[in-house]
Amino acid sequence: MGSFSDFWEGEILDHVFDIGAYAAPTIYVALSTADPTDDGSGIAEPVGSAYARKVYGSWSRATSTVDNDDAVTFAAATGAWGTITHFALFDAITGGNMLGHGVLDASRVITNGITPRFSAGELDITLD
Repeated sequence: MGSFSDFWEGEILDHVFDIGAYAAPTIYVALSTADPTDDGSGIAEPVGSAYARKVYGSWSRATSTVDNDDAVTFAAATGAWGTITHFALFDAITGGNMLGHGVLDASRVITNGITPRFSAGELDITLD
């Protein structure tokens, strides 16, 4: 289960209380070998070996949780990406602001030839 980042919580509060304008961003799913934490300071994305964040935009909501409607499939790794333990959502393909994050139910060792994939409903984000 994941949660919103400090950044996104602030943006949502600004929007709800009409303090600032907010437009929903394009969302990119990232992988991490460490806990990104709510402020994003712990993110440890793989580098190289065909790793790139994956754009994704089809979400469903049930009460205070949203999850992915369809599978999210990354490119096949062309080398070692490490042991992936967490995911994060960003508003940019590189850099940008982290919007949310979560821990995987089971860590995944990504080596050459493995195609990381989240099944539909596997990425859950909760407003906490």
